[in-house]
Amino acid sequence: MAFSHTVADVLSTKRCIMYLTGQHNVVPNQDLLSEVTHVALAFMRSNVFNTDENPSEWPLFTTVEKARSHFLPGTKIMVAIGGWGDTAGFEEAAATADSRERWVRNVAAMVQAMGADGVDIDWEYPGGNGEDYKEVPNSEKEWQIEAYPLLLEALRRTLGPSKLISAAVPGLRRDLIAFTESTTPRIADQLDFINVMTYDLMNRRDNVTKHHTGVSNSLAAIDAYLERGVPAEKLNLGFAFYVKWVETGPCPDPANPVGCPTLLLEDPEMGADLGRTGGFSWHDPVPEGEAASFARALKGGRYDEREGGHYYWDEEEHRWWTFDTLDAILRKFPLIVDQRALGGVFAWGLGEDAPKFEHLQAVSKGLRGERERTRAREERMLPTNDEL
Repeated sequence: MAFSHTVADVLSTKRCIMYLTGQHNVVPNQDLLSEVTHVALAFMRSNVFNTDENPSEWPLFTTVEKARSHFLPGTKIMVAIGGWGDTAGFEEAAATADSRERWVRNVAAMVQAMGADGVDIDWEYPGGNGEDYKEVPNSEKEWQIEAYPLLLEALRRTLGPSKLISAAVPGLRRDLIAFTESTTPRIADQLDFINVMTYDLMNRRDNVTKHHTGVSNSLAAIDAYLERGVPAEKLNLGFAFYVKWVETGPCPDPANPVGCPTLLLEDPEMGADLGRTGGFSWHDPVPEGEAASFARALKGGRYDEREGGHYYWDEEEHRWWTFDTLDAILRKFPLIVDQRALGGVFAWGLGEDAPKFEHLQAVSKGLRGERERTRAREERMLPTNDEL
């Protein structure tokens, strides 16, 4: 497909990264992609690079060449490595100087062979609090606090300055174990940009209802990195193109259900999901058992002006719904992106918003609005003829 313009023609002041996943490998037509500057193909497993051999194939759901053909010329195509629960491969890679050099050498070989513009590192919980935190205590992962920046430093040396390196990083302060005041600037120095996962901010480790991608807790996530020395221009705000629900008990104040007690969501011994929380993307059919409740959530949902998030508590089923509407997405640009002067935004994930791609369009509208607000501010700062 031929395109008449490129990403550079957009003149966007902000990055816009879309994760494209193997689960939902769907791309809209070019008219909806004008704001997308980067695409991260998710995921390639981290352990494929822990080998002394020279791999001839790199397992991914698509090729960089095929992905590139769907987007505007100039769009950067990256390979995302890792993902939720993928920790063992990173741990082996980061353990020693030799293992780090082997891993980054193979990553560089993959980037060259596939023709990618760079990599996105999704070792989401170095230092602890990952999926296995009940089975492997955080005390056994303290060494990763220093090993994580060392791995990124080795990767930058090997890939060089011409290739992009980004990372997906935790959004909850309790999970920023590897991001200390001393390590965070070192981590940021190696990365072109950082995708702060400002979603799933309510998860199965919580015991009261809150917004999984709200304004207040998203600002807290961004501020945690700013406080540790990350330049605002390197930070990207995350958007979730999916909905979440949680089972609760009776809510003491049904009219104000934020903070309502949930049922026990996580096995206290093993940390396993007890099946009392879930979610689905806008692409997916609504599961039969949740369809009636979700219909009520779509019809009766409200926006929390204090904490900033769209929600619905289903009194009939005792089910808490938390998700972004188009309006909730647009509110985040002046309230977060503008307020903290962030470098961009990203979403998980592009195909998850099919077939209507309404949330993608809301993000694009927000970016265009940000440009207009920036121009207005610049115009107000220009001297008048009388001041010249």
